Amino acid sequence: MPRRLERLYTELTAAVDAYRPECCAVETIFSARNARTALLLGHARGVVILTAVRAGLPVFEYTPMQIKRAVTGKGRATKEQVGFMVRRLLGIREPITPDDASDALAAAICHLLRRSDS
Repeated sequence: MPRRLERLYTELTAAVDAYRPECCAVETIFSARNARTALLLGHARGVVILTAVRAGLPVFEYTPMQIKRAVTGKGRATKEQVGFMVRRLLGIREPITPDDASDALAAAICHLLRRSDS
């Protein structure tokens, strides 16, 4: 686990340096059925937030329901529905893999839509 978290930090830092984002949008912690999975996701989420903060990026957090509602119009949409709408909104024809990549894009779309409403 420590090596995986280090790799996540290294690759995120490289991506931030290469793409120079203006902010970071992340999904809030949710209640998972599997405690081990929730703990692992919490570690990874912490690395993401730390990387953003160290790069001077503001961090915006959204609940899973907010993200799903922004992308699909339904707060209880399935992963498949979210993935479909992310692809449709971004004009991507092939499936986005892994699912985490689609979830990250959904969080970014949610942030974009919520910020443009303000």
